[in-house]
Amino acid sequence: MSGDALPRNIKLTIAYDGHDFAGWQVQPDRPTIQGTLVSVIEQITGEKTLPQGSGRTDAGVHALAQVATVNINCPIPVSNLRKALNDVLPPGIRILSAEEAAPDFHARKSATAKTYQYRIYRAEICPPFLARYVCHHPFPLNEEAMREAANVVMGEHDFTSFAAVDPEARKEGLELNKVRAIYTSQWQRAGEEFVYTVRGNGFLHHMVRNLVGTFLMIGKGGLTRTDLKRILEARNRSAAAATAPARGLFLVSVEY
Repeated sequence: MSGDALPRNIKLTIAYDGHDFAGWQVQPDRPTIQGTLVSVIEQITGEKTLPQGSGRTDAGVHALAQVATVNINCPIPVSNLRKALNDVLPPGIRILSAEEAAPDFHARKSATAKTYQYRIYRAEICPPFLARYVCHHPFPLNEEAMREAANVVMGEHDFTSFAAVDPEARKEGLELNKVRAIYTSQWQRAGEEFVYTVRGNGFLHHMVRNLVGTFLMIGKGGLTRTDLKRILEARNRSAAAATAPARGLFLVSVEY
């Protein structure tokens, strides 16, 4: 490879099944999406890189269109790079597209909005080929109460009550701003699934799963829409309900 090759900023759009991975971020001795990409990109280009994702999805969380940026010098055309990566990556990770990006484009810092969906399977028997992609809840739920409560979190709020402690932020001594703007928050039926869609300018650690856990408590009758307002205003994680399982959560899209 030529030593005077110009650095390139490549934007990757990635889909993955998070079931067999310990989340996005590199971890020692555990399979992760980022770690797998590091290894495969080095195998193809001979370069050690660290792809930067739009966010760190947790263990078991899936992505329909995660975005990452990676800096390489290798002159391989982006269409060939996409094919080469998919040839080597495990079947649970697929590069949907590879594009040349401007030098200052950053998958996380340049993002303006993200959309997540959470899938709850409501029928008595969950098909085995769906089990790793949905939260199975065949028990009674007041779905209408959950629908009506969804708009409580719309707008700009401090979401401390729905944020788990971010271990990376704590490690780096950062005091995270917990204010986020939510543009869409709705529950909809899709056959046997009850699906939560949320779009916002950013999300805190475990925020969507903590919101879903609290909505589920409303559906079970343990909390009300008014309680949700109180929980949001409390700015205290212990005020909200338990975290919903990771397997039902999908990162749907990232906007720039």
